Amino acid sequence: MGGNVRTSSQPVTQASEPTSPTGAGAEAGAGAGAGAGAEAGAGALRPERRRQLRRRGLRLEYATLGWNVVEIGFVAAAAVAARSVALAGFTLDSCIEIFASLVVVGQLRGDADPDRERRALRRIGSAFFALACYLAAQTGVTLAFAVHPARSPLGIGWLAATAVVMFGLAAGKARTGAELGHPVLSAEARVTVVDGALATGVLAGLVGNALWGWWWADLVAGVVVIGYGLREGVHHWREADR
Repeated sequence: MGGNVRTSSQPVTQASEPTSPTGAGAEAGAGAGAGAGAEAGAGALRPERRRQLRRRGLRLEYATLGWNVVEIGFVAAAAVAARSVALAGFTLDSCIEIFASLVVVGQLRGDADPDRERRALRRIGSAFFALACYLAAQTGVTLAFAVHPARSPLGIGWLAATAVVMFGLAAGKARTGAELGHPVLSAEARVTVVDGALATGVLAGLVGNALWGWWWADLVAGVVVIGYGLREGVHHWREADR
């Protein structure tokens, strides 16, 4: 009988073994599914939050548009009066900033469209290439005819204010674009922060010319704008091709 007991116990053990991996797999699958569901729920934005972020992004873009529209008048007048290449370049940069803001406003008002976002990034990049080409030609003309820029208190005052405003707007756009997952708004935030840095660089050139008569500082600031335009143009085209 002892042999019969041993023989009968083996099939029971063998039959129970296949059920163990099945139960463990079910538990693992359930745990993974629950974890994935929790992560997806944490990463997804509620519709109300998404609407709030879109409204915030629009307010930031409208503020940028308003500032740059007014800025064009002030800086263009200062550029003509002082014969400043750097101020002329900054005026054109303001026009690009307006164009970029209009692109983002259109994106925030409508549904996200990857093809439309890529086209928007290419347009912004092309505008920066145009800025760099114009300033390179203007710098060459200024050097050829030995045109020395005059002092520009208006330009100095406006650029100082612009630097502060642009850095503040850029920070708001960056936070909103990251949370919303909006690549065009995030890209335009970088345009705005570089716009603030650009204002600071041009301001340094104007101050150097006003205080110490460094007329060449204006051209150096203009060359900085050229380099910035080329860099941003390449960056936006690469972003569009991703």
